[in-house]
Amino acid sequence: MEKLIACPYKRPNALCRLICFPWAGGGTSALAQWGRLFSSSTEVYSVRFPGRESRLQEPFAADMASLVTEITTALLQELQEKPFAFFGHSFGSYISFAVALQLKEKHGLEPFHLFVSGAHAPNSEALLPIKSIPIHDTADEDILKYIAILGGTPSELLQSEDMKKHLIQTFREDLRVLQTFSFEKAERKTPLSCDITCFNGSEDKPYDLTAWPELTSGDTSCYQLPGGHFYLLEPSNEIFLTKHITRCIENAGL
Repeated sequence: MEKLIACPYKRPNALCRLICFPWAGGGTSALAQWGRLFSSSTEVYSVRFPGRESRLQEPFAADMASLVTEITTALLQELQEKPFAFFGHSFGSYISFAVALQLKEKHGLEPFHLFVSGAHAPNSEALLPIKSIPIHDTADEDILKYIAILGGTPSELLQSEDMKKHLIQTFREDLRVLQTFSFEKAERKTPLSCDITCFNGSEDKPYDLTAWPELTSGDTSCYQLPGGHFYLLEPSNEIFLTKHITRCIENAGL
């Protein structure tokens, strides 16, 4: 599990765990640092996808199914030990939902709360255009422009040719994984029973959040915070998010 999880603020006696799933092209550092903002009752994990950081020499995930199975298998023992919640941003939102789905269907486990950010509902038709992007035919410069528009990438990463090349490749591979994600609500009963909270930035593109309530029998709520796609990296928004998540954890009565 160590290769897959970053947890710089270990809290073995915590009441629950918050498992964070980063965005396309992203690593563990930003969300792993949330651990310092939570009390001793919450331990924060940040999931490390293959092909980056300490997993740099590993091949990228083949598809969504294999990535989800790897994460589920690696986390299963920890998730059986105590209650857990998920937080995912952008690409990470879809991964977190897919992992929650597999845990529920195959192991009878479920996060007590799913926090998603900067993403369409996975059962929305708004996801279809993403699936039709010709990833391998898209020029590196066009991918760089898109990454620049999204923001959130430290400028020093774009100064080094090697780092820039790896960032483009990582983003391309993560997008390819997302294109293999398939979820059809019509084929299933309501898949989850946990509460779902959606966050997004006021200056980001609009996301279709209306279909999230179809995916759970629990409550759903939405919050818009100031900023663009990476609004969550702003210190004031980071504080809002972690305080709100803390309130949800407290209200869960763990």
